[in-house]
Amino acid sequence: MRIGPLLAAGLLFVLAGATEPPATAEEQPEPDLDTKVSAFLEARKRSWHDLNIPASDGQTLFDLIVKNGYTRAVEIGTSTGHSAIWIAWGLSKTGGKLITIEIDESRHNEALKNFEEAGVGEFIDARLADAHELVPELEGPIDFIFLDADKDWYVKYFRYLLPKLADGACIAAHNVTGRWTAWQKEYLDALDATPGMKTQYIGPSGHRGFAVSFYTCLLYTSPSPRDLV
Repeated sequence: MRIGPLLAAGLLFVLAGATEPPATAEEQPEPDLDTKVSAFLEARKRSWHDLNIPASDGQTLFDLIVKNGYTRAVEIGTSTGHSAIWIAWGLSKTGGKLITIEIDESRHNEALKNFEEAGVGEFIDARLADAHELVPELEGPIDFIFLDADKDWYVKYFRYLLPKLADGACIAAHNVTGRWTAWQKEYLDALDATPGMKTQYIGPSGHRGFAVSFYTCLLYTSPSPRDLV
């Protein structure tokens, strides 16, 4: 039986396609960021130690950022990066970026690896530094702060960063849900004494959970003549 030229060409095309090797793993499309971060966090969910927050607190940070559209974030106390991954994931939705500060070199280096593996490295500026020295030098405006470092310095970090806060900014202070210790009282008293600052507690009482404070910048207005009478 004779095969026409068109049919022969079609057979050659099919045979050629059948001999092509399957796509390699490198040629497979990259998973989207949500899939990549979710898979990373699921795989690591039982292995976060070394002063890292639990996943439920990470979800709280993510929600605060996404719901309020924050874009300029600072974290004091990276540890090995669990909280920073949640924060950066939220910032990936808002077009923002995180500066996170860690003083311990081994934790800092492990965090860098975790950021890349989770896929959020481009949203994080991770700095190996002493926050006591770096925080006063940070430039504003800043609209989201997560405090999770040396507790007796919370009030000092707050005072350094207060002039740099954007209107509507949020400060989430970990392990603060009341005046249970001297440092918690000092920190909360400073918040209460700050005009435009409103604080609520999220999470269980005691030494877990957050004090979440929202800042409204109160601009000075001249009193009217009637107010001066």
